[in-house]
Amino acid sequence: MTAQPVTSSHSHDFTPHNHQGERRTWYVLILTLSAMFAEIIAGTLFGSMALLADGWHMGTHAAAFCITLFAYRYAKKHAQSGKYSFGAGKVSVLGGFTSAIALGIVAIAMFVESIHRLFNPETIQFNEAIMVAILGLTVNVASIFLLHDDHHHHHHGHDHHDHHRHHDHNLKAAYMHVLADTLTSVLAIVALFVGKYLGWHWLDAAMGIVGGLVIGKWTWGLLQQTAPVLLDASIGDDYQQQIETELSPFAQVTDLHIWKISADHFAAVISIKDQSNKSLKDYQHLLAKFDKISHLTIELQPNDDERAREPKPITD
Repeated sequence: MTAQPVTSSHSHDFTPHNHQGERRTWYVLILTLSAMFAEIIAGTLFGSMALLADGWHMGTHAAAFCITLFAYRYAKKHAQSGKYSFGAGKVSVLGGFTSAIALGIVAIAMFVESIHRLFNPETIQFNEAIMVAILGLTVNVASIFLLHDDHHHHHHGHDHHDHHRHHDHNLKAAYMHVLADTLTSVLAIVALFVGKYLGWHWLDAAMGIVGGLVIGKWTWGLLQQTAPVLLDASIGDDYQQQIETELSPFAQVTDLHIWKISADHFAAVISIKDQSNKSLKDYQHLLAKFDKISHLTIELQPNDDERAREPKPITD
């Protein structure tokens, strides 16, 4: 008897597509680009550096939304192509990871610029700056309403094929960009009003530092969620131990690998040495309760008694 592998028989594609998230991201992109061009044109016509700066700042978020949309389109295009072993599910995670890096760059730039302004204060045109901040806040609040409902629903919803939550890191990254910009606008408005009426000009830079640190913390959290998926992170030790405990009365586990193949799905390759004359189907049924594993491959090695009974090759 030789080692026999058995695999679960189902599709190898683990690419849930969030159609509503894609559509709403398009709306947010159009809204952001409209505000961006309006601010850049107005800033150029009226010689306003505040309008120009905020316009180009919105451009960085528009670029992040383009990454989000590209990831959605690429995943949809290759969902059934067979080009990728387990589908294109990681494209969404890659989009989230890339957007998180862009968000981190914005946070660092914001922090450094705020430190510079704290020690080298510039003259602030309060009325104009408040107008720009309120315009930015309006656009961002509208974007939050567009993305938040779908982000919340998709994160907590359940697919009828499995028992997992679907984590759309791609959409979450877009949502984080909008949330970061909203935080920036709120902090700026508070600082500008206080600066205008109480003369605390330093507060504008201080709020920028606070905003940069908060956005940096969000960025780090998103990177910690996405990087393990891209690097085929193993499932927790306790889950592996539960599988070994389940198998131990009947077989010896000689090799065990469980890794992420998308944001929500795990694949497993388990090699076991049979000690109870169970069949491959028996072991597959035994492990069915471990529903985090979407794609299971079992290699069954014969026990020593069966190996001893195998006919010996005749030699001269």
